[in-house]
Parts: sequence; structure tokens; C-alpha cells
Amino acid sequence: MIAMQQRRKVIVVIACAMLLGSGVMSLRQMSIQSSIVHNLIGRTVVIGYQVTMDPTKTAGKVFGSTLAPASYSFLATALRVEDGSTRYRLRIPIRVITQDRRVIGLLPGQTVSAEGSLRSSKEARVAAMFIIRNKIVVETKASKWASSLGSIRTHLRALCGKDDASSLIPGMVLGDTSLQSPDFKNAMKRSGLTHLVAVSGANFAIISFFVLWCMQWIFRSLRIRLVFTAIALASFIALVRPSPSVLRAAAMASVVLIARGVGRRSDPLPALGFAIAAVVIADPWQARDPGFALSVLATAGLLLLAPRIGVWLGKFVPTFIANSLSPPIAAVVMCAPILVALSGYLGPMTVIANLLAAPMVAPITIIGFLAALISPFSSPLSSFLILLIRLPAAWIAGVAHWAGNFPVVQLTKGLGGFISGILLLLFVGAAIVLFRISRKLPIAIVVILVLIFGWLGQWPRGDWQVANCDVGQGDSLVVNLGNHQGVVVDTGPDAALEDRCLKQLGIDSVPLLILTHFHADHVEGVAGLLHSRDVGQVWVSNNNEPAFESGRVLSLLRKVPRVVALRGTATTVMSVRGPISIRSLWPDDGSHTFEVLPGDGSAINNSSLALEISGEDFSLFVAGDIEPSAQHEILASMHHVDIYKVSHHGSIYQDQAFMERLAPTISIISVGTGNTYGHPASQTTAALTRLRSKIYRTDKSGAIALMAQAHQVSVRTSAGAWWQKVRLG
Repeated sequence: MIAMQQRRKVIVVIACAMLLGSGVMSLRQMSIQSSIVHNLIGRTVVIGYQVTMDPTKTAGKVFGSTLAPASYSFLATALRVEDGSTRYRLRIPIRVITQDRRVIGLLPGQTVSAEGSLRSSKEARVAAMFIIRNKIVVETKASKWASSLGSIRTHLRALCGKDDASSLIPGMVLGDTSLQSPDFKNAMKRSGLTHLVAVSGANFAIISFFVLWCMQWIFRSLRIRLVFTAIALASFIALVRPSPSVLRAAAMASVVLIARGVGRRSDPLPALGFAIAAVVIADPWQARDPGFALSVLATAGLLLLAPRIGVWLGKFVPTFIANSLSPPIAAVVMCAPILVALSGYLGPMTVIANLLAAPMVAPITIIGFLAALISPFSSPLSSFLILLIRLPAAWIAGVAHWAGNFPVVQLTKGLGGFISGILLLLFVGAAIVLFRISRKLPIAIVVILVLIFGWLGQWPRGDWQVANCDVGQGDSLVVNLGNHQGVVVDTGPDAALEDRCLKQLGIDSVPLLILTHFHADHVEGVAGLLHSRDVGQVWVSNNNEPAFESGRVLSLLRKVPRVVALRGTATTVMSVRGPISIRSLWPDDGSHTFEVLPGDGSAINNSSLALEISGEDFSLFVAGDIEPSAQHEILASMHHVDIYKVSHHGSIYQDQAFMERLAPTISIISVGTGNTYGHPASQTTAALTRLRSKIYRTDKSGAIALMAQAHQVSVRTSAGAWWQKVRLG
């Protein structure tokens, strides 16, 4: 009876919480949807706004064929909007984006005005995006409090270098990742150590313990010490900025401090529940933030699973090892569904990486915090303290790069990935139950399972001849020469993705790099290809447009011999399986006037290199983004091929006779998930299907590897598909 009543209370509490949360969310959403800012989307206006978060620099992004320059983004509260002669007073959150470098000096609380356009935003917490066109006008200075906090962040950032170890320190102490390179951020992500640079409950626990320990030498009363600790934590929140994980950790720490202050036993689970409720009520959109969800799940794992896992592991290994392994295992298991849904993979080395990094976290946090506090007053002393923690930071950076190079278990993103994570969670639960029933089963079984899953997740895992990298909305194809060498055709839009793919393929040297044309989605990844790799020669088109992109890329390749490849340009490269011939069929050196089709540059697209690549076991055709006009020009030169890397990401602009002449056995479409271009076009895929061509798309299959032999092609994708056999015809 009592148990039934308790269950009813739990159900009532959950129902009330859901009603409260949904009610607050609905009210906030209604206020945004009905605001004047939302109604002025698409208009050019002048907005006076108050900065609420520090401006952060975002790297240039590739949008189709162009590279958008780096910009600065931050959250603000719109205070007034001027639409012509009409002025509106309001208070509504907006996202501000600008290329004006002066915003980097703005601090929370300052009031600024600027002219720009309002755009709709997918970010639920804001009414609109405000794209600034002209220079900003700073109307108020930052408060002394904001200036002091900003000075601490700025000085610490200035005293730390830009190498991986130094850039890690501001991240671990203040959550400031602005100094970290994209390559290092990617290594931290793949190794499962990203949480170290997001200020969370661990940081609050370390700082709380340190402040309490210091206060015991000044005050004898526990309550007074707790008061000063609370003040220190409040200041710490302001210093690191109130991100989702910071707010959750702060709310939980506050409950624990109050409980200790009144002499009651602090139960962490109610504290976590209160923290979740308080944060969601104060800011309902945190409930939709993946970072907040990961933070809550990780804490729940530490509270619920870690003690049980520690006890179980203690039966097989020494206690100190069990206690060290249980927290990262618990956190990874609880967070697995969301991690897989976000990234599409799970790293088996995550637990080991966290175990190796854990001893260094407390020294870096405490000493780095002291260095930050004194940095505005004594740079030499602060530099000395930073020097002390550079070695531990270098250790963590090394662990991140080491663990990040290991293969990951490739799954799928979104709902499929979430379900895979749930299944993993159930598997771990079943394993724990099984070991409880049969305690004599050796822990080696678990190790073997981890190794098996790690091996299964490798791509391409085995011999291969042609591979198409998954680089998002772009192109990058590799022909294997053996001995860690490969011919690369285009490098995609993202340097990190290109580098990762070539590492997976084991390519250390590129005797020939072919850039079909200079659109950003085909060449912006060159920097990733050049990471620890040599290039013997580069082929380029005779069209250097767009000039900005070709200038950037060719400056990176300035030491590499360059060939402007025209119709008839040919070479033969040796592979371990025999010679591979490469012949350019387009462009020629004549002048042509082609039909200008909708899109981002028909003239440039139709100057793409069209290449016929053939070995003893396969034939391949790849031609960048050529459209029907150029396809028709080379129609007479075409014949059946085994593999066709479909031009222009499978767009609607295809010549039917051209595809019929190729009649490919396998068609590869390199395309980004959820792209806004409608690639690939249903008409194109339908035409290839009628030709009985087997279609593989990177947005569905991930990276694609092919191995041709004995009149058939074996295909394996990084999304988890086994080697599939396709008969050559």
C-alpha cells in the first residue's frame, strides 16, 4: 500500500513537472512568435541591443561553392527596433552575426546599436537572427564588474599560447575554447574528452573543495565558510558565463551547500532534480539543448551507475583501478544514446582516454583558476603558474590525439543513432546482470567485446581500390595505389573531414592531387590533405575562378608542381595491383558559350576536369560539377564504366544520353545530409535506377569503399554495411 502511494506521488510529481515545463515553454514561445522582431523578418532595420553573451569567432563556412568569411556571433537582447520612422520598445532575445572585428571587445551588459537585416532562425530561444551590415555603434561602456571579469578572461587568454597544450588551459578553467584549433577540437571530440573544456559539475566540485579548504584557515564556523564558498561560486559562474552545464552544476551545488548549511544530509539525486527543474523553469530552451542533456545524464551516471560499476569491477581488479574506471564508464554509458545521435559514432577508447586524463584535471583547474585571478595584477606570477600546468595539459592533449586516431564504431545519426545508443545501454545492463549471476566469468570477455566492436567499426577494414570520402556537401575521391599512397580527386569543403578520411584509408602520401575546379566544396579541404602528407603533383582546371578560392588553395600548394590539365592530358601511375591510367577528357582549350543554368556558376562548373580512370579490374569516371552542356561535348568520347561518381552531386542538371552512354554498374553520389539544394534530384536517381545502376549516397551510407575483382565489385560503407557484392556488367 505504501509502495503504491509512493508511486502515485512520483507520477503526480512528474506530471506536474511536465505541465509546468511545457507551460513555461509555451509562454516563452508565444512571446517570441508574437514579438515585433519576428514580424519584421526580412526587413532592414536599426536595432539597439544589450549584449548577453561574449562574442565568439566562427570559422569561415562553405555554403555550396563559396566560402563565407569568418564572422562573430553572440546572443543579445533587443531593446528597441527602428523601422524607418517607426520606433518600437521591447525586450526580446536575438542572435547577432557580424564581420565587424570590434565586437570581440564587447562585454555582457553593454548596449550597442547597428543597422542590419532580420532573418528567421532555427534557434528556438531567439526571435530572429540580426545580420549586421554596417559598423556597430557602442552606446554604453561595460560595468566595472563586467570589465573586471572580462579582464581576467582576456589576460589568461593572452598569457596562454596557441599550441594544443596551452589552448587547453583557458578551456578547462573558464570554458574558453577560442584558442583551440579545429584539428584539436576534433581530436577532443573523437577521444570523448570534450567535456573537459565545458565547465561542469566537476569544475564546481573542485573549486568548492578548494575554497572550503582555504576558508577553514580563516573562519571556524562551517556556515560562514559555506557562505563565502557560495559567493565564490557565484563569481565563478559570472566569470565562466552561464552556459547550460554551468547553470545545472551551479543549481545542484547551491542545493548541496544549503543542505550542508542547515545540517541536513545532502542527497545528490534530489539536488540534481531540483537543478534540472530550476534551470528549465528559468530557461525552458535548455531542455532542448544537447549539452544540457549530456550534462544531466553524465551526472546521473556518476550518481546511479558509477558506485555499482565500481563494486562490480572491484571483484576483478584492484579497488583504486575500479574506482578510476567506474566514473568514465558510467558517464559514457548514460550519454551513449545522445552522443551517437549527435555524432553518428561511438569511440571505444573514450573510457581509457578519460581514465588517463582524469588525474590531471584537478591540478589544472585549481592552479589555472589561481593564474586567471591574478593575471590582471601579476603577469609574471600568472605565467609561472601556467608553466606549472603546461605539462599536465600537454599530457591531456597527447591523450586526445592518441585516442582520437583509434577507429570508432560507426553508427547512424539522429533517431537511428539514439536507438543504437539505447541498445548499447541495455547491453551493458544485461552484461551486469549476467556477471552478477555468474561471477566467475572473466572480465576479459568485456575487453574482447570492446575490441570486436572497435574492429567492426573500422572503415574500410580490408583491401580497397576506390573510396569516396564522406565530406558533407562536397566531393573527395581516392584511388588506392598501395603502400599508403593514393591519387586524390578533390578534397571537399572541410579540412578536418578530409584529414580524417585519409587517415582512415591509411593514405600518407599523394603522388597526384586532382582539383576538378575551384568551388569551395571541392577544394577547401586541401589544408587537411596537406596535414603530414606530401603531394607530388597537382592537376587543375584552366579556369581560376573564383579567384579568391583559387588564390587561397594555390598558395597552400605553391611548392607542388602544377599542371593545367586539358583534353588529352594523361598519365599512368603504378599501384601494387598494376598500372592505373588517368586521362582528361575535358576541358579543351577552345572558347565555348554554354547555357547558364540556375545555381552557383555554370561557367565554372562546366570547366571542371572530366577524368577517365582505369585499372586492370575497374573503370571509373569522375567529372566534378559539369552540366549538360559540357556533358554533351564529351559524349562521343564516352563508353560504359564500372563506377560513375555522379556529376554535380546528382543535381537535376544531367544529360540523359550521357548517363545512358556511361551505363554505370555503380553510381556514387557525394552529397550532404539535409542539404538545401535538393541534391540528389529524384529525376537523376530515377534515371540511374532505370539503367540498373546500384546507387550509393554519402548522406545515407557515409563513406564508400570499393574493391573490384573477378568481375564483381565489393562495396563497404562507413555507416555499418558489410561488404556487398555487385556483379559487373
